[in-house]
Amino acid sequence: MLSSNKGQKSVGIIGAGASGCICAYFLLKFGIDVTLFDKANPLRTLLPTGGGRCNLAHAEFDFRDLARNYPRGEKFLYSVFSQFSTSDTIELFDELGVKTYVQENGRIFPKSNSSKDVKNKILNNITSANFITEKVCSLEKLNNGFKVITNKSEYYFTHIVIAIGGHSGYSILENLGINIISPKPSLVGFRTKEDFGSISGSVLKNVKHTNIVDDILFTHFGVSGPLIYTLSSLNAFKTFPYKISIDLAPDFIDFQDELNKNPHKEIKNILAKYLPHKIVSFILKDFDESIKAHKINGNLRDLISNKIHNFEIEIVGVNVGEETVTAGGVDLNEINSKTMETKRISNLFCIGEVLNIDGFCGGFNLQNAWSTAYVASLGINES
Repeated sequence: MLSSNKGQKSVGIIGAGASGCICAYFLLKFGIDVTLFDKANPLRTLLPTGGGRCNLAHAEFDFRDLARNYPRGEKFLYSVFSQFSTSDTIELFDELGVKTYVQENGRIFPKSNSSKDVKNKILNNITSANFITEKVCSLEKLNNGFKVITNKSEYYFTHIVIAIGGHSGYSILENLGINIISPKPSLVGFRTKEDFGSISGSVLKNVKHTNIVDDILFTHFGVSGPLIYTLSSLNAFKTFPYKISIDLAPDFIDFQDELNKNPHKEIKNILAKYLPHKIVSFILKDFDESIKAHKINGNLRDLISNKIHNFEIEIVGVNVGEETVTAGGVDLNEINSKTMETKRISNLFCIGEVLNIDGFCGGFNLQNAWSTAYVASLGINES
């Protein structure tokens, strides 16, 4: 997979997250001198991923099908994933000493089920890199390389990799004339106009929004869970407020048939066959939940049915501080997808979430980190 270093190079990687550390791993295999900058501990954002188990990737092995899971970046990623695929990710972590397995839903995890284990294995494989725990304040392009200015000192490199993630530090690139698309939270819970306090903590499985079927969690601030994370990703740049409509019980097909079969049952008990009691009470709060089925006319039946199958929620914002992924970042028109090098500035590379690429839940965002890191390392080695 890797060949020797062509010429004497020194690489400064700004950001010691997932993409930065894996890029360092590949560069070190090429025999290239690597320095990682981070103001805090390396790989700290890896620990919460996958509920602490570290969802490394997703078992989608066709690069075009894999790229469809990215609301921003799909076409750009064709070139990236054709160079470093899901299969390559599994091979990479096997090299690092991390054995993996695939869940029924396609998510790939370490057999240890431990993000901490993954972190330690990665760091153990890049001990020959230089780690500098300083805040990078600015970056200057020189005739023969770059100057990195931190809060404590100055450093010089032939090549720079920007791997700062998606939450801050964009001014480093903006000062060099790189276009940045203002980041927005993605994969995040919604704040709602409706008060779901009475059903906070309730989970509904397999609810439906258009052609998306997944689980939803009602919270003290609104809604969360896998379905909402997908919708927050798709609607990352949509202006608040806006409304969504979901089907709480797609399998509840023939309401009238249920009423006919259970004429003396209270409506709350009929609905409890399809929905948790708390949710039923919430839906029926404007009705008499003890009314018997034979007393429900067509109009009332349709009103209740609409509450279930067209459950309307008004989204007023996101749950700030919850997001781990952002949409936006470095405009992909600024980047050569075959090398991850910026088109404006030679020997300057951008990888991972700093790019305007974000995927759905399921290991897709880490796959972007691993793949762009590898492609950048190739680009640097061949430059």
